[in-house]
Amino acid sequence: MSRSPNEPVQIIKQRRDSALHQLVQGIPYARHLDVQFDRRGDELTARLPYAEKLIGNPNLPALHGGAVGAFLEIAAQIELSWSIIWEVMEGDGPGAAAIAAGQFPPMPKTIDCTVDYLRSGRPRDAYARARVNRQGRRYASVQVEAWQDNRDRPFVTAVGHFLMPENPGALGDA
Repeated sequence: MSRSPNEPVQIIKQRRDSALHQLVQGIPYARHLDVQFDRRGDELTARLPYAEKLIGNPNLPALHGGAVGAFLEIAAQIELSWSIIWEVMEGDGPGAAAIAAGQFPPMPKTIDCTVDYLRSGRPRDAYARARVNRQGRRYASVQVEAWQDNRDRPFVTAVGHFLMPENPGALGDA
């Protein structure tokens, strides 16, 4: 797919936002939790909108640890997948056309995810940012922090390890 160097910024933005939306919608549990992503360039911020179904302890009330842990794992997996897709999508190879057509490389598979609950999640929206610490051909490590009101005061953190898909850049070469 050959792109013009003068491609309008709105077209570029629309292509990137569409790819991110399709990527997130490909995870059924992300749809169930209504996890959303805000993209600024190649940086992603995940948002878990508050819903009554997320309350685990109604006496406090506090967000359910399983839902929060899943939110962090989804944020890590999307960040890792997005880093692969971004590289392919912004290139001029056949993979860029495949992504524009809604065909994505396989998602990295979770090996493990260690979650540290620092305090209870309150009944309000939660936000998370993930950072890829190491990404090799076969393995990746991603760190995630989640906060609610103050980014400098995370309420939960996680580290996830993932098995990378084989040759994700070969998308569209078939």
